[in-house]
Amino acid sequence: MSTVARHIAATPERTATSTWSVISELLSKDGSTARSELNSIEGLAASLITDEVFSDAPVIVSGSGPQVRIYCVYGEDSVDGNGVNEDVLAFNATNGDWKMSLPCNAENLDWVTRELSKKSERITARDSSKDSGARKSAAAANAAQVDVEAFLRL
Repeated sequence: MSTVARHIAATPERTATSTWSVISELLSKDGSTARSELNSIEGLAASLITDEVFSDAPVIVSGSGPQVRIYCVYGEDSVDGNGVNEDVLAFNATNGDWKMSLPCNAENLDWVTRELSKKSERITARDSSKDSGARKSAAAANAAQVDVEAFLRL
């Protein structure tokens, strides 16, 4: 399965609610049922964004196209744009039979899961501690490799 990653500027560049709006706009079309579902969990998602769990554990959207992984960039990096990639997707991530998994701190997992189940069958929560290092390993796998010795010989 192919994956596409995006890194969204979060706090302090944007409020948590504004960050979720950017994520929702990236993943769904305006006026769609998917956008309505994403908007319905705005408060829960903003809470998770505030907890900064999206820095190392992504929001994962799976559907008819490539899997989408959304990370948030926090602090000074969010302001200066270091590591931010908010490019529009070349496909509609919430087209057809899509699912979303939100990372969540273990201590909040029960109540977040309970509240999400009241709003959507497609959107679930998972323990973010099980994603430890996922961002670093994904970044390493996608990073360009530079042959320093060959570079210095030029």
